[in-house]
Formats: sequence, structure tokens, C-alpha cells
Amino acid sequence: MASAGASQTCDGERSICSADRDIEVSAVMPCLDEQETIGRCIEKAINCFTVLGIRGEVVVGDNGSTDGSVEIARSLGARVVHQPIRGYGAALQAAIGAARGRYCIMADCDDSYDWSAMGPFIDKLREGYDLVMGTRLKGNIVPGAMPPLHQYFGNPFLSGLMNLFFRTGVSDAHCGMRGFSKESYAKMDLQSTGMEFATEMVVKAKNKNLNITEIPITLYKDGRSKKPHLRSFRDGWRHLRLLLFYAPDYLYIIPGFLMLIPGIILQAALLLGPIRVFGHYVGIHWLALGCLLTLLGFQVVSMGAFAKAFAMNESFEMRGPTFTRLVNWFTLEIGVAMGALLIFLGFLADLSILVTWLTRGGGEMGSAHTVIVASTTMALGFQIVFCSFFLAMFKLQAQKNADEKSLKDALSISGKTEPEDA
Repeated sequence: MASAGASQTCDGERSICSADRDIEVSAVMPCLDEQETIGRCIEKAINCFTVLGIRGEVVVGDNGSTDGSVEIARSLGARVVHQPIRGYGAALQAAIGAARGRYCIMADCDDSYDWSAMGPFIDKLREGYDLVMGTRLKGNIVPGAMPPLHQYFGNPFLSGLMNLFFRTGVSDAHCGMRGFSKESYAKMDLQSTGMEFATEMVVKAKNKNLNITEIPITLYKDGRSKKPHLRSFRDGWRHLRLLLFYAPDYLYIIPGFLMLIPGIILQAALLLGPIRVFGHYVGIHWLALGCLLTLLGFQVVSMGAFAKAFAMNESFEMRGPTFTRLVNWFTLEIGVAMGALLIFLGFLADLSILVTWLTRGGGEMGSAHTVIVASTTMALGFQIVFCSFFLAMFKLQAQKNADEKSLKDALSISGKTEPEDA
């Protein structure tokens, strides 16, 4: 491994010499059969370190190359880390995990990004930014460098959706050239192994309240003679799926309430029988729709609550202050009491209709509207009771996790590794 600007050279991929401890920047590159371009990228990165007078290294995360890319990388002084798990994100995770620099600059090694232009990224990181994003959409895209579908629809749409969900302020969420500190990277705790790794990084950086900024860059036509690894619709869906996964408010809560509230209104309006709205008859068919929307809406909202509770246990940082306050207020007893009240009201309404029918000696049962609303109210009550038990299970686990963390922190401060026996 050769470090630009270092006075020592270390032999072997696993050795760490004194110069390694002084490495400031690691250039990390994911690689899968890039022998046509990887050499140029490594040379540009090393030359950039030399020009800037920076102690740096090049780390290649190889994803199973069979074309000589590994040999080329090693011959130019790069350190190669092998990653058997396939995927863009997996290759980057391996390279970043092995990087020894305080900062990392990542980009592809297909020569579409200019590795000699790391200076502005490094400057921003030195200023204290945690994540420095390149933006092609505010920079320059050389003709033929990006498919029109990506440039005018895919990237703007997904970046806009991410800003709607998470308020990141990033114009080009999928730009492959970006810089970050190793400390910030550890806080992100990234898990994705595919192309959605790029989206997860921005979302988690925002959720962790890390400082993010952008730098306009130029995207060049890559130097490959083969097709790129990116698959537009497959990878686009993976980005969209991840955005929705981390945004339960938009996937569950908002759509659920958009069904639940109109459903309740329809039931309240039609409780006693059909009505006319602007001269139009509104009867039992609309009531059936209201009952459906109420039950379906509550189910979707409750799924959103479960998703947020799961995230709470897994430290996914997607709860939000409103949900946190609700969780702190909510108890199993409150949920059971609310559900029991609805069950009782629904049962009372049905009982009243039954008593009226009996006292009249049979015949008509009374308003079908009231029966349907009462039955729906009882069904909703039972759902609330059972959902309350399920949500309480998440709260118990969250409390257990918090207690274990507090104990671990206390032992760490005291210098002990295990609690003393009582």
C-alpha cells in the first residue's frame, strides 16, 4: 500500500505503519471488472493527493472482478479489499470499513467522476461538514454521460421525493461522488448492499442531524466499452422502496388518516338514515363505504404505528417528536379502555335496537344504518384492544433496550465490565 505524501511504504495489505496513522483522506472505489478505467482513476487520485500535499490512500472494494482489475489496482499502489457479497453498497462498505483515513471520498472507478477534483470535498470536510455531496444536476453533465430518463425524470423525481419526506436539501441524491468523515459514517450505520446505499446514506445523515452540504461537479461519459452495472427500473425501485421504508408517515399514517377521517364522517352523517346532499340521495351504499374506509384506515394507521415502534427498537431514527410524545403517553391500559368503550357503545346501540324489536313483538328491526354503524364501532373497538397489546410489546422491548444501554454506559464509566451480584 502506498500513501501519497507519506515518507514510508508498508508491505502487505494488513500491515499498519506509522505513516498509516497519519492518513487524512482515503479514496474509496467500488469495483467489478473495471480494468479499462480503474488505472486512470487511481492515478488521478494519487496525483491529487500529491498536488494537495495530503497524506492519502486508495482503497478498492472489489466485488469479484475476474478481468485483471485487482492486479492493476495493486500495481498502482492501491489497497484491495475483497467483498464476496455482491452489490454496489456491499463493495463500498468493505472499502470504507478498511479505510484508514479520517475522511473518505467515494466515487466510481469507471472514470465518469474526476478523481483529481477531490480538493473542494476535502476543504468542506475540514470546515466541519459531515457529508459533502456532489451534485451533477447543479453542475455539468457532459452530453451522453447520463441517460435522459435519469437526468430529466429519475434523479429529479427521487431526489424531490426524498426532500419531501426528509427535508435533506440535497438536489442530486444519487450522485456517486461524495465525501464524509469516518466518524459520521459510523453514526449512519448503513445496511444496504445495493445501489440504494447512496440514498440510505443521505437519509440517515439527515435523521442523525449531521451537517450536509453540496458541491457542483462535472459528470463525464464513462470509459467503459460495456454496459453499466446500473439497471434503471430495478435500481430505481430499490431507491423508492428504501425511501418509503424510512418514511412511515407517508407510507402509512397520512394515507390511513385520509381514509379513516372521511369514513368516520360518512358514518356520523348517515347514522340515523339516508340524507340528501345538494339534492342527491346518499344512503346505505355510502354508509358501507364509510365503514370500509374507517376499518381500513385504522388498520393502515396502526401498521404505521407498528413500523415506527419497530424502528424505535432498531434505532432507525424515523419516529418523529409527535410519535415519541404519543408513545410516552400511551399505555396498554389506555388503549384497552378506549377499545372497551367503543365495544360497549356499539353493543349498547345493538342492544337498544334488539330491546325495541322485542317490545314491539317482532317485525322491523329498526334503522339498518344504526346497526351497521354500531357493528363497525364494535369491530373498531376490538381492533384497538388487540393493537394496544401488540404496541405494548414493542414498548416493553424498547424499555429493555434502554435499560441495558444505561447499564452498559454506567459500567463503562465505572470501568467495570459486568454488574456486581446483589
